[in-house]
Amino acid sequence: MSTWTNKKIPELLCPAGDLTRLIAAVDYGADAVYLAGEEFGMRTAASNFGEEDLIKGVEYAHSHNVKVHVACNIVPHNDEMSRLPDFLKFLERVGVDAIIASDIGTAGMVKKYAPSVELHISVQSGICNYVTANAFYEMGAKRVVLARELSLEEIREIREKTPKELEIECFAHGAMCVSFSARCLLSSYMTGRDANRGDCAQPCRWHYSLMEEKRPGQYFDITETDKGSYILNANDMCMAPYLDKMLEAGIDSIKIEGRAKSHYYVAVTTNAYRAALDSLKENKEHWSLAPWIAEELEKISHRPYSTGFYFGPPQQTYESAGYVRDYSVAAVVTGYENGMVTAIMKNKFFVGQEFDCLAVKQSPFTFRVNELYDGEDNPIDNAPHPMMTVKIPFERPIPEGSLLRMKNE
Repeated sequence: MSTWTNKKIPELLCPAGDLTRLIAAVDYGADAVYLAGEEFGMRTAASNFGEEDLIKGVEYAHSHNVKVHVACNIVPHNDEMSRLPDFLKFLERVGVDAIIASDIGTAGMVKKYAPSVELHISVQSGICNYVTANAFYEMGAKRVVLARELSLEEIREIREKTPKELEIECFAHGAMCVSFSARCLLSSYMTGRDANRGDCAQPCRWHYSLMEEKRPGQYFDITETDKGSYILNANDMCMAPYLDKMLEAGIDSIKIEGRAKSHYYVAVTTNAYRAALDSLKENKEHWSLAPWIAEELEKISHRPYSTGFYFGPPQQTYESAGYVRDYSVAAVVTGYENGMVTAIMKNKFFVGQEFDCLAVKQSPFTFRVNELYDGEDNPIDNAPHPMMTVKIPFERPIPEGSLLRMKNE
């Protein structure tokens, strides 16, 4: 048996933009979640966690043996540094497992004010070589999140030339950025919104034309297709078919991007990568991704997929800035009793609708709604109101928190 097949299956690290999404990540199989408080994190578009929700989130995750990593990875300014120590002390007090920092000063403050919490170094630090990784290890880092611009071959060399106690984390799925490891000034220049403080307006996703300086007001398409050009617009990453290659390279934790994305996205990606990693654990020598897992990852909102820099320069998306959105959530299961699934309705559907059910800790399956009742057991033809309770006859229980989704027409 080759040496790499003896390696431990990587940790599955999933995004949690709020408490609801944290619960989804935990329920669907995350080993760890990453989140942020109301300050110091790189996603202002996410709901993020106030102190009360953060305490609840840590309690829920730890009760399921799931770790909690908190991002303090903005590029901080002078006025924020006086508030950071109290926040770091709070994180240590509530028992978070790791704090993610990109700024050297912040990293030093983590060691000073939260010494019992692991220090992880953010992707924004741009770690591309083993010398830098070792330098952070000597500063007290337990883990480094490597730059997204590395190939698997480069990651393998970093693993070989760093202490085995230093963990390596890499992205496996989610949105990519045209800038170097998300360090970008384009949004600041064009909108005044600072990408390095979690407020990116994503101008790389916009449609651009060319204007020649002696012909002001005359715009020309930078044509890649008949739809124009989105020359800065990066494809999303999907490394699910290549998890064996990531394991072989020595990666300790695979990370799903998406703290600003939906509860549905978190549930689907967590479920898919959990199943993929579990199957890899059972058959490392002759593993391949199950077709149903690949199909699951097509059912979330995404741009065309690529493998990032892992096998060479990534592709860009030229057709549009939009997402592929083939499925939507019709209802969320809240219980099962007397042959009836109870659910909270999210999008309108009718009797006769075929559901694709993403069940907690089960493989997805389909079924058709032949009868439908409201919360008082009155028969109805459709569920017209968001958040109304509906009941659907079904022959076997569906776990609470499962998602009933439907294909968009």
